[in-house]
Amino acid sequence: MAERLIKSNKIRIGDISIAYHIKKATEKTDRTIIFLHGFPFNKNMWREQLESLEDNITGIAVDIRGLGNSTKGHGFFSIDVFAKDLGAFIRKMEIDKAVLCGVSMGGYIALRAYQLFPEKIDGLILSDTHAKADDNAGKQKRFDAIQAVLNHGRRPYAIGFIANVFSPKSIEEKPEAIELIKSSIRRNSVSSICATLLAMASRTDTTDVLSEIKVPTLLIRGKEDKITPAEPMEEMAKKIKGATYMEFEGCGHLPNMEDPAKFNLHMNKLLQKKS
Repeated sequence: MAERLIKSNKIRIGDISIAYHIKKATEKTDRTIIFLHGFPFNKNMWREQLESLEDNITGIAVDIRGLGNSTKGHGFFSIDVFAKDLGAFIRKMEIDKAVLCGVSMGGYIALRAYQLFPEKIDGLILSDTHAKADDNAGKQKRFDAIQAVLNHGRRPYAIGFIANVFSPKSIEEKPEAIELIKSSIRRNSVSSICATLLAMASRTDTTDVLSEIKVPTLLIRGKEDKITPAEPMEEMAKKIKGATYMEFEGCGHLPNMEDPAKFNLHMNKLLQKKS
């Protein structure tokens, strides 16, 4: 089997430059999967998924506007803007259709993208995410987080975040994953972290689109996730026709990093299905 390298690239779209990793299929590309990271991470969280792809699949992990190595452009972020950036990226890369794989905020973007351009999407993998908008308490939590980052900087925020996103088992056994997430948080600017928190606080509810989803959909949740409760994910599973829902033991908010072998197994199964 030919060694397939993950290459890093940048592409200009509208007012921004999007950074991405790409691993091209060595055979004819049967499918393309685009990975959408959570907040406030970057494309590097998907490395193990890119490495595991079959030879007929092209994988792309993008940095969302203002995070990782993508530029922030006008600086007024919303989930809607992120989804439209994704649509422009798909067109510019001349991708006919793509499976979207999003964790947390990446899932919000994937669902909004399905509302905007369903014809470009032929599968969904939604991890530790849901379709609901923030309620008042959720909004307030994000406003408090903005205040904390402005007052105390990224470092204490990153440390507090780790305890929230990983299960105790992962904290003990996955030092590389912990380090990757800490460094990805610290690499983002304070203004981009705050703008992204506002984007999530102001996002629209995408529950209405769930019953319209007609592509293979896999829903994954870490059983010990402290951020995304089981209830809204179970609700999504009921509303999306034919969706598969599974919980991963011993995982928190980032099962793709906490149990990559299991995540990759189910991801690759979906990718070999014909939509």
